[in-house]
Parts: sequence; structure tokens; C-alpha cells
Amino acid sequence: MSVLEMKVPSPGESISEVEIAQWLVSDGDYVEKDQAIAEIDSDKATLELPAEESGIITLSADDGDTVAVGAVICVIDTSAEKPKEFVSAAEVVTPVKEDVKPDAPSPNPVNEKKSYATGTPSVAAAKIMAENGIQSDKLNGTGKDGRITKQDVVAAMTSGFSSAAVQGWGGTRENYREKMSLMRRKIAERLVAVKNDTAMLTTFNEVDMKPIMDLRAKYKKAFADYHEVNLGFMSFFTKAVTEALNLYPTVNGQIEGKEMILHDYADIGIAVSSPKGLMVPVVRNAEQMSLAEIEREIKRLAIKARDGKITPDEMTGGTFTITNGGVFGSMLSTPIINPPQSAILGMHNIIERPVAIDGKVEIRPIMYIALSYDHRIIDGKESVSFLVKVKEMLENPERMIFGAKDPVEVLLGL
Repeated sequence: MSVLEMKVPSPGESISEVEIAQWLVSDGDYVEKDQAIAEIDSDKATLELPAEESGIITLSADDGDTVAVGAVICVIDTSAEKPKEFVSAAEVVTPVKEDVKPDAPSPNPVNEKKSYATGTPSVAAAKIMAENGIQSDKLNGTGKDGRITKQDVVAAMTSGFSSAAVQGWGGTRENYREKMSLMRRKIAERLVAVKNDTAMLTTFNEVDMKPIMDLRAKYKKAFADYHEVNLGFMSFFTKAVTEALNLYPTVNGQIEGKEMILHDYADIGIAVSSPKGLMVPVVRNAEQMSLAEIEREIKRLAIKARDGKITPDEMTGGTFTITNGGVFGSMLSTPIINPPQSAILGMHNIIERPVAIDGKVEIRPIMYIALSYDHRIIDGKESVSFLVKVKEMLENPERMIFGAKDPVEVLLGL
């Protein structure tokens, strides 16, 4: 018998242990080379673990176990023959959906009552279901023996639920305990450390979003047709931030011991929501990107985060972070710095408010923005000036073409 020991790979620098989020196979199963056999949680991301060879697998760790990087978590008997009844993922045929007849009513994904198979959720699936109040009997488990996997929950969430799929209060007065994931525990530690180790302060301002909204309305279709990506607000904010960081480099810096580290580039972390919680993938060298390039990169990273395929390297090394609470309806907040960075910009929802324009009251789409910063490295003057510069460029989008200067000043050589 030839046996291969599979060890926990290192998900990234400085990571010494991981947690088995869920096994995608059972003890004694036959697995194929490169088949995903487990999902492992680090303090930064969830990764799939592929089988290194084909054979019968024997597990040596359970769902939820914390194991050291380099530890053996399973062995594969590579001398075992493939069972006749084994069907690989590549051989699974997806049934072709029948065309809907012209006179048939269109299905309503909200009110349609679906017939779901019951199953036991995995650890990762159960966590997402608990966070979103989803009942297991409303999901179709595609895992072994009808087990509900994380992918089943994510797919159901993205396709929409009927009202019966979301569980309400039971009124049982029972308490439930649930182990925090390794990532959640690490986030908690980092946030507490930020509050204890930094002199965090927040400054606020407001932005009249009408110029950008008018520009988007005028060029949105042409932009999407030409660049094959939608024109959103985040690219404008990212571009405005990179221009302001060039003028106020300490906002883009960090403290290391008794020294300040200033960066000649802007790696912007963009906070995105995922089934695992809030993640912050990094757009590298955003200062050199066009609006279309920024939009494409944000979309690519957001899809990977949503699908649980984001890597630790794609979430490390940022110099500044932007978070958008407005998509959830937030009017105003004080975002917490993402260490070891020294500042973070918070975006919020856009509300029509009465404002004074040239001595007259007008209704404008206004967004409140907030900059939280480490006062040890960034002075109040710099933080306020930085936020004012971001405001000026957002309210005058043409300035992003010419940097921080007004186009007329560029023309006049001022």
C-alpha cells in the first residue's frame, strides 16, 4: 500500500495555524487528484484544499479543529483502485432546462414554493445560515448524503428566498453557543488592538454628489459598452483618494517603531461584503489606474471574495482603506482603522437634502464622508485638508483628469 500524507499548506506569511471549516468529503471516500476535499479558514481568508493524488482518503481532523501549518490532516491510499460506481465532477451532466412555452406564465422567484431536500449543514454552512436566519429545510443539499454545503447557502442567498425561507423568532427562550471562526476571532483582536494602540480620531465632511451622478447618467451606457464594466461610485472615490494621498503622504503612511513609513504608491483596500463577513481586498497601484481599470479590479476581487476564493495575498499590504456603509443604509459612522494603516475613509448613503447654492436653497443628493486617522502620525490640519481635497475632486470630477488642479489652472500654467 502506498500512502500519501497531506499536510496543511501555508496560506500566507505570518500565518501559523488554520481551522478546518468543513470537509467536502467523508472518511473512506475515493478522491481524485486536484479535487477539493476541504475548506480551511485562516485569520485572513477561506481557502479550498485540493487532493494531491487520487485514492482512498482517511481523515485525521474534524470540522472546526484548529491545526498547525505543516500538520498532517489526512492520508490518501494512492494504491487503491477507483470504485466502479465512482463518478467524478467532470462526468456529472447538468440537466438541460426545458424552454418555457410562450403562453406559460413566468416563474416568480419570490412567491414560488420550491421543493427542497432536507440535510445536515456543514460547519461553514450552519454559520452562514445562523447569521442570516435561514432554515435548513428550505435548502437543497448537494453534498454527500444530501449534506448542505456553504456553496448551497450562497447560491440560495444570491437567487432569492421566499418569506418562508427566513426563520423568525421561535419564542423558546433557549440560548445557543457557536464557536467563532478563526477569522472572526482575529478580526476581534485587531479591532481591540486598534482602539488600544492608536490615537484614533474622526473628521467629517459632506459631498454634493450631483456632478458625479450627472456625469454617470450621461456616460454610463457608453462607458459600459466600451469598457465592458459598469461605472460606479467607488472608482471616483478611489481616484479622488489617490490624488489626495499624493498631496498628503502621511495619510498614506504608517508607524513602525520609532519611524514613519511613507509609500510612493497607493494600494487601496476596498471593504466588500461576503458570506464570511466583511473582507478588504487590495487594489494595487490604484494611483496609476484609470476609472475603468479600477472598476474591473474591484469587480474581480469582489467576485472572488463572494465565492470564497480570495487569497491572503490579495488582502494584505494595503496603504489606505475605503469602506462603504451606504450600501447598507448607513447615514454616518466612524470607521475603525485597518492596521497597520493610519487612515480609513467611510462612505455613506446618498440622501436628498436642502442646501444653500449661491444664496438659494436647493435640493441636492448629499453624502456624508468620514476619515478616521491615527493622530500620532497625522495632524488635524492634514486630515481635514485631505478630506476637503477629496470633497473638491468629487464635486469637480474633471479635476481627476488633471490631478488635484483645476483644468483652467493647468491651461494657464498656474
